[in-house]
Amino acid sequence: MPVATTRLEQLQIIKLLQCVRLEDRPQIEKMTIQGIPSLINYSEPNQGESVLHLAAVTNNDELVRFLLGLGAHPNVQDFEGRTPVMRAAEYGHDTTMEVLAKAGADMKIVDKNGRGILFYCICPTQRHTHCLEIALQHGAPVNNKAHDGKPVLTVACSTATENEEMCIKLLEKGADPNIKHELMGTTPLMEAAGAGSAAVVRCILQKGGDVNAVDRKGHHAAHRAATGGFFDVLKVMAAFGANFNQVASDGNTPIHYAARGGHDSSCKFLAQRGCPPKLKNSDGMTPRAIAKEAGSKAAGKELRKAENAFTKYSKPGMKNPNAPWMVFLYDWCVERQDDLIAEFSNLYTGDDEKDYKVNKEDFVQVLKKLKAPIPDDDHMKKLLTEHDKTREGVIDTKVFLSGKQLLSKTYLMSSYEPKSKKKKKGGKKGRKKGGKTKIYVPICTLPEGPRMPGGAPPAHLIPRATHWTDTGRFDRDHPPQHPLQDDSWWYLQHPQKTYINISEAAKLGDIESLKQAFQNNYPIDTRDKYFKTPLMCAAAHGHIEITKYLIEMGASVNAVDNFRWTPLHHACHGGQVDVVTTLVSAGADIDAQTMNGATPLMRAIECSNEPIVSFLIDQGVNMRKENKKEHNALDTAKEWADPRVLSIVQAKFDSLPAPKKKKKGGRAAKKSPAATRPQTVPPIPFGKGDGPDGGKKSPDQSKVKDLVPEFMPPLQTPPRSADRRSSVIRVQSSMAGRVEDREDIQYEPKKVWAHQPTKDELLQRKETDRTRWGYELDFPNYKPPFQKNIASKVELFGGPED
Repeated sequence: MPVATTRLEQLQIIKLLQCVRLEDRPQIEKMTIQGIPSLINYSEPNQGESVLHLAAVTNNDELVRFLLGLGAHPNVQDFEGRTPVMRAAEYGHDTTMEVLAKAGADMKIVDKNGRGILFYCICPTQRHTHCLEIALQHGAPVNNKAHDGKPVLTVACSTATENEEMCIKLLEKGADPNIKHELMGTTPLMEAAGAGSAAVVRCILQKGGDVNAVDRKGHHAAHRAATGGFFDVLKVMAAFGANFNQVASDGNTPIHYAARGGHDSSCKFLAQRGCPPKLKNSDGMTPRAIAKEAGSKAAGKELRKAENAFTKYSKPGMKNPNAPWMVFLYDWCVERQDDLIAEFSNLYTGDDEKDYKVNKEDFVQVLKKLKAPIPDDDHMKKLLTEHDKTREGVIDTKVFLSGKQLLSKTYLMSSYEPKSKKKKKGGKKGRKKGGKTKIYVPICTLPEGPRMPGGAPPAHLIPRATHWTDTGRFDRDHPPQHPLQDDSWWYLQHPQKTYINISEAAKLGDIESLKQAFQNNYPIDTRDKYFKTPLMCAAAHGHIEITKYLIEMGASVNAVDNFRWTPLHHACHGGQVDVVTTLVSAGADIDAQTMNGATPLMRAIECSNEPIVSFLIDQGVNMRKENKKEHNALDTAKEWADPRVLSIVQAKFDSLPAPKKKKKGGRAAKKSPAATRPQTVPPIPFGKGDGPDGGKKSPDQSKVKDLVPEFMPPLQTPPRSADRRSSVIRVQSSMAGRVEDREDIQYEPKKVWAHQPTKDELLQRKETDRTRWGYELDFPNYKPPFQKNIASKVELFGGPED
């Protein structure tokens, strides 16, 4: 095809390509008619791309039809020799490729490297598979070789695990299963075995592939399968009579490669199927020595067993009871098991469904029909004798297919299956040993989605409120006087939209991002990866403003995380009495217990926070509640608190009335209800149901997923805004009903100035924080209340050990 060389030709073809990109059909047609002759088939001078190449790459089948109608040639080639149909196949544009194929695109053209269209179809997608089918239907050569000697089937089989369907289609269309790489001598079977695809290996061998072919370096297909430890591939090759005793040019057999990779099952299988386990390679190393060097104990153990068996049966007069022909027959039966069962099912002699016996004559006919690998009639007689020892004239096909009468147990496929662990028996007299109570804790994993309406990230990620303005005109101390005064939205580059975890926003005090999120219908009680709600994070870090705001927005003050901590537990652990007061005023449960039975009062005692302890006691907290260690608030104070807090708790305990004693004996005395065992799994929040009743059985492990709190409540789709577009029907109906539908013309600014704290407000906030947290807040060695209490006790006892 012509290439644009003159100035006029170059300008016109570049203009035409630009029109194709813009899909400007009138201009394309005008230039085709009024431009230089055959302009539509010209190629640009850089890469030789024509308009049809460009349309094929963009997957615009309608534009391709339009260009073909204007006289575009479907077989035009670029400087790499690629046609438009090749480019369409490369990108998986099956609809465009079908249009070009119907227009007469030649599927036999090869590019500059000798690669036909099938090379461009090899990619693990459904669209590329459809492109391959189209190319095969229109006569693409299946035995095409590139100039480097690599056949298309070999290229497809090199990624057989991803392109199984493509490889099988090529073989069904007549691809040569024994075609070789001209330089390396590799076959499709070797590539498929190296990729680990048992289905493609089976199809190649069924189509007549040579199972014992070797490449220029003497490598067998078993070498590649053993390198990757593909046991299923080795099984298929053994069923087709593979000779595993193949020595490569470096002296390695397949078992050497299996040992290097630590594949114990492959080592065992290869040693049993004829691969010598004691042969040394050119480096003088046996397979077991290679396994030891690689650090594979399992492979070394199997190879040691194989060496012992090999030494035993190599002695004069010793004969291996597992004859090679029996091993071959068993592997063949495993591969053809479905065919054998289908043939035998029509020949069963008994009426019972569990009777799998057939007559000898029928048994022999089935084996001959399926071409079983039995050497001669003498071996057939021996086979019949082994399976009809009572001379009844019938063969149990189930026993025959199991291989138990042919081989030892170690040769059977059942020996390669993972062994199931035996259940441990009970102790003496069948009694089970007592153990610790199992407490199931949900794993901290974050599910993917669901996304918010409109495709935004999941609800735990909210848009970060970014304040941006023209800093040369406005700042926090000089804000705009009117919403319309700040017009920086129109001339400044907009910042990139970023997202922040909703719990992280509450932790950092980013109230603007939270307000913006809740205005956009984000759930208020969305949980993060660690099952914490924003209110928990705000309470734990002492953000009183955010705590009040979240409570006003309807956040649950009694929600629990995976350890059953409520926001009040986090607030007491954080050490801010104003946050605790706010939560209690909002209805927080002051006697809520965590998974180990701790109450908010115990958390406050652990921090030695005198104001919070006094406040909770004044609110009437239950002082006698115990945790799983059977410790009440006084016991916790003796272990954790300082003398001031201990004196407060002790004084409250001394003022409590003595607990009532239980009545004993007597007919009139009523039996008190049996004390139930504490729940090992707490109730599930958000109305998911209660935990199991008290009893001896711990919750079933399969129900652990039911213990996970909901990450967020069901999303509510925001109502659609009213349709502002005018309509004749709407206007007519409004006039008929005498209802005047007025359009809202109120102007909404593109950007609203968010409240920015002034310099004085920032100083006041810093002063307030120092009052709440202490003067040490601004120093680098500041510690929260709980850590400060622990550090003081450690220092009291001599400091941490080095």
